[in-house]
Amino acid sequence: MSAKAVRRWGWLGTFVIGGGLYLAVLAVLTDTGNPNLFPTMILLGALVVPLTFVTFAAGRSGRWLIDGPTLGGCLLFGGVVGVVVAGLLEYDAMRRLGTLPMVGVGLIEEAAKLVVPAILVVFFGHRYRTSIGRGIVIGVAVGTGFAVLETMGYAFVALLQSNGNVGAAEQTLFIRGLLSPAGHAAWTGLTCWGLWRFVLEPTGKRFAGFLGMYALAVALHSTWDGIGGRITYAVVGAISIGLLLYGLKRAQRSDTVAVPV
Repeated sequence: MSAKAVRRWGWLGTFVIGGGLYLAVLAVLTDTGNPNLFPTMILLGALVVPLTFVTFAAGRSGRWLIDGPTLGGCLLFGGVVGVVVAGLLEYDAMRRLGTLPMVGVGLIEEAAKLVVPAILVVFFGHRYRTSIGRGIVIGVAVGTGFAVLETMGYAFVALLQSNGNVGAAEQTLFIRGLLSPAGHAAWTGLTCWGLWRFVLEPTGKRFAGFLGMYALAVALHSTWDGIGGRITYAVVGAISIGLLLYGLKRAQRSDTVAVPV
């Protein structure tokens, strides 16, 4: 198999290996009841599908759009910084207003997830401002890190509220893990698509395009959280994934600067 094919289909190996590890941990946990395995189960359950999607986006063109250290850094630091900033701002807003509408949640969380991408653009622009596709994948990775941490939190709460029922945590992990690529990962990827287009061509039109992408991400996020339900998830998820794949395709055509493989 050629190197290009390995990159293009690397996501499949990520899914198979990660899924196998999760099932192994779950089987041992079910048989032994060892609570020390709960953190491992929650981590793998929240990570496998989102990481598979990031790998798919990063290698879809047959070349790695971002290297491993950058990918890992975006997942970890982007996720942690996003969760911390969003949690602080949401808490402060709720304390001041008494309640926080879903539009407010969308505005705060989509802005918080842009902190690390903005830092990369400002301080490491010579390296990361060379490719729109790279910017989209950075956004997907940051959104994925945010989603993984959020899913782990919900799974842990489900475990506590069910008095240690593994099934309750497993259901939460399955639903949120499966849906996360169509949620936070796609929304941040779309916003970074607009951000990188503006950075590469800093005009008023491109800035308006960035604001439009941010507003679209907020609208999709608010609809997802505010309405909920299978139909909403299916429609919003299809729109989010469809637009993201379209953005990656457009970026592949427009990127003229070689990306390291």
